[in-house]
Amino acid sequence: MILNRMKLEEEVIKIRRDLHQIPEVGFEEVKTSRYIEERLIEYGYKPIKVAKTGLIVHIKGNSKDRAIAFRSDIDGLKMVEKNDIEYKSKHTDKMHACGHDGHMAILLGFAKYLSQVDNIKRDIVLIFQPAEEGPGGAKVIVDDGLLEKYNIEYIFGLHIFPEIKEGKVGVCKGPMMAQTGELDIKIMAKSGHGAIPHKAIDGIYVASQLITSYQSIISRNTDPIDSGVLTIGKIKGGEARNIIAEDIQLEGIIRTFNNQIYSNIKGRINEINEGLEKMYNVKIKTEIRDMYPAVNNDAKLFDEVIDVFNKDDIIHLKPMMIAEDFAFYQQRVPGFFFMLGSGNEDENYINSLHSSKFNFNEHILIEGVKTYINICNKFFVL
Repeated sequence: MILNRMKLEEEVIKIRRDLHQIPEVGFEEVKTSRYIEERLIEYGYKPIKVAKTGLIVHIKGNSKDRAIAFRSDIDGLKMVEKNDIEYKSKHTDKMHACGHDGHMAILLGFAKYLSQVDNIKRDIVLIFQPAEEGPGGAKVIVDDGLLEKYNIEYIFGLHIFPEIKEGKVGVCKGPMMAQTGELDIKIMAKSGHGAIPHKAIDGIYVASQLITSYQSIISRNTDPIDSGVLTIGKIKGGEARNIIAEDIQLEGIIRTFNNQIYSNIKGRINEINEGLEKMYNVKIKTEIRDMYPAVNNDAKLFDEVIDVFNKDDIIHLKPMMIAEDFAFYQQRVPGFFFMLGSGNEDENYINSLHSSKFNFNEHILIEGVKTYINICNKFFVL
């Protein structure tokens, strides 16, 4: 079937703008899910509800080959939008600041295209997944056995990405995005007057020692050839300028590409905390939540699919320390994830993901649809 680009592009842009106005956070995407469901029914599908607010479409092909899947995340972020646009978020404390509205529009546009194809040779599964931003809707879908239920062989996904120019695609063979964990530390010291420090135990001082010690984990306990990040991004504590702080709370992240390094970092955190407890006679409560594995593009699949792109448009990316729960799918089946460039200085589309002013040229969305069509052609689906 020949793609009527103009007509489909108009619909995809409208979908994106509709969805941009109703952002919702993880597992609360009720309006979003209803909108997606209505569009899918309009296209002739019978969507299946999964993972609370997610949806799956199973399109049956004529062969007995295993299915290929395409995934879009559907959640937004809890933040106030600062774009002055006619389709601005109607939810004042929420925003699609990570491009998921665009991802949904691409997958719905792809669904619309497929609904007009008469001879689909191989099963296709479209996954509209909640809670990518947290706590990880992909894991719920994987743990529910849906990849096995629909006999999925390969899975594909994309992310709109302002760090590369519009019209380009970013790809990475092997590890692409990092394994991630969240770190919460609570130091329980002893309060007292700031003028009588010897009768108290200074929680802020202990926190400073702890943070300083953590820096040695990457610089002195990790092979310099390998990569890892340990960042404390938030610290809270203290009552007044003249009172020694009793309870201090720290929050941070761990990022690596290697599970063994990740485990080593966690182990050293616990050892350092135990040592500081003894040194300063305090209690330190440590909670490390394992979040997402590393996004790892299957090497064989990468080599098969890379020629669906114009070679002049390809940018080979270095592995990045950002995270994506698409990784959970790749733990079960080979997957390919790529970045759809959206950077455009001339039109001022330069703000980063998770920025309150993030936006993009909507004409890139049809390129995402075309890429999914080309992948289907590559694997003899259409």
